[in-house]
Amino acid sequence: MSSDKPSYLIVGAGVFGVSTAYHLVKKYPDRSITLVDRDAYDAESRVAASWDWNKVVRADYDDIVYCQMGLESQDVFKTDPLWKPYFHETGIYWMCRSDYAQEVIDNYKKLGRDADLKAVPVDEARKLYGGLFEDADYSDVKEVLVNKTSGWAAAGDCLRAVTRECLDLGVKYVTAEVAALQFDQSGRCTGLKTAKGDILTASNVVLSTGAYTPKLLEICAQESGKTDLRAGSRIVAGGITTGMTKLDESSYERFASMPVGVQGYTAQTGPFIGSLPPTKDKELKWWGQTIFSNTQEVLPGRHVSAPPPEPDYAQWKVSGKLKEDIDYANHVFYGKNGASWKMEKHRICWDAFTTSADFIISPHAAAKGLYVATCGNFHGWKFFPVLGKYVIQMLEKELSSELQEKWAWDRDRPDPALNPDYPRHEMKDLLNEPLRAKL
Repeated sequence: MSSDKPSYLIVGAGVFGVSTAYHLVKKYPDRSITLVDRDAYDAESRVAASWDWNKVVRADYDDIVYCQMGLESQDVFKTDPLWKPYFHETGIYWMCRSDYAQEVIDNYKKLGRDADLKAVPVDEARKLYGGLFEDADYSDVKEVLVNKTSGWAAAGDCLRAVTRECLDLGVKYVTAEVAALQFDQSGRCTGLKTAKGDILTASNVVLSTGAYTPKLLEICAQESGKTDLRAGSRIVAGGITTGMTKLDESSYERFASMPVGVQGYTAQTGPFIGSLPPTKDKELKWWGQTIFSNTQEVLPGRHVSAPPPEPDYAQWKVSGKLKEDIDYANHVFYGKNGASWKMEKHRICWDAFTTSADFIISPHAAAKGLYVATCGNFHGWKFFPVLGKYVIQMLEKELSSELQEKWAWDRDRPDPALNPDYPRHEMKDLLNEPLRAKL
């Protein structure tokens, strides 16, 4: 392979990393592209936030940039044979305690997109979908956004399929933990060193490392002496609890055609809570109301939020108090209808957060050849089909000025108090202390 052609090391094989690899290999099939991840892409359990049973796919955003990207992504999910098998257009039922519904509808109009969506009064909404949400908590709800073109995707299955397609097209996949980044005498990033001591090199290194990013950059800063590598306050690792119940036949018959359910809250109240339709295994899923950081000393005197240090992030070790979070989610969606359901398959999912809930897709300011494409903020999965296109635009300095500013490594960021979905708790405080429910 010609040495004058750019080459790529992409660290992290979640949706940011795999989408980048996919778009790169489609555009440049003769270039060297390598994905590096601590887990095999087809492992039964992975730490990536992207690996999951199911994820919401929607364009229902009050931010018009993500609304447009969501529509672009859904167009792929609905038409491309690679993605289409994993998308389920079940619709979404969003209980709004702000002007969110009208803002979403306005964005669709501004973008010239027709869709089967409307804002529905609460009394009318309760009767929809056979009354599935008749016993939900509607306190302070102004109206319900119903968009029949939204839905969900089989997340883990889709991630495996697209990764497999990347490998078939020539992308290499290395299962290894990254120990450090490598730099030449000029300070340019030239590759990485694995925990086993192997050196991988490329002219472009892209970090799509999610919740592990702040810890990795702390380690790399210590190893290299380049203190500007640190994420600082730009990125915080946050976790949330998910849980599932297996429906019996009668419940499954009633809930099989349900939409995605969302309890929308405000920044003063806390994060929105979700419930996803049952999978092919008749398992209905929730995510909870509590997003938390896990601040720890990763190096002497250096404290950052990071997932637990176990190889699997201890994602299956869920405290009783965090399990109560899923019980609460069940209650505010289904009330007495779900009172007898047994909660199982609890898991803690980790992702990287910014105070603005925006991604970071940007050159890293501390080293040439080093780039960052991460910070899903628990809403990145739905953009899987198109993220890589924007990462390539960033790599090739073709990203629009608006997106350069929005996704920059260095930018002014708002107070996290304005972001309802920013981590507001510490994991250590949720192991033994009761949660405070909104009701």
